[in-house]
Amino acid sequence: MSQREPRSRERIVIGAADLIRRRGLAGSTVRDLAAHSGAPLGSTYHYFPRGKQQLAAEAVRFAGDLVTRILEQELEAGPVAGLRAFLALWRQTVIDSDFAAGCPVLAVAVEEPPDDAAPEAITAAAEVFTSWEGLLSASLRDRGAAPEQAARLATLIVAAVEGSVAMCRAKRDIQPLDDIAAQLEVLVHAAVAK
Repeated sequence: MSQREPRSRERIVIGAADLIRRRGLAGSTVRDLAAHSGAPLGSTYHYFPRGKQQLAAEAVRFAGDLVTRILEQELEAGPVAGLRAFLALWRQTVIDSDFAAGCPVLAVAVEEPPDDAAPEAITAAAEVFTSWEGLLSASLRDRGAAPEQAARLATLIVAAVEGSVAMCRAKRDIQPLDDIAAQLEVLVHAAVAK
């Protein structure tokens, strides 16, 4: 049983992250999230007794952790390498999905919080964005950027990338992401060249 439970739970979380990055949270019911993962609805409520917000929060953390691992690995070579990897990940996501999928973290972050429940998923999205900003900021500081400049540039990177992914989906064109990639790289080089 212990072998099967984590796989079932993980499959539900992965499926939820995928559906949220395509439809958003408001466009997905718990039933939809369960069906997309191939899990029975009862199993979904077993693993996520607080319902949709709990499942969405777990999906956001799962997606955030995947990106975090890539960032951590690539930032070892410096902030330019980390930036390029961050951009490449989202570029691949948008293109591979034929502009149907974006970032589940952003998809949850822009949702109206539920009136009758704690905004568990939105809180998770804020934590993920803060984590990404922290990693980028630390790398920029390690390579010579002033602390305040590093923090601001890290926020700009996350906001620009997330916003451009949304633009790419709306326009069905990768150009917005490619445009910000060039500009962000100039800013990163300038920040660490001092």
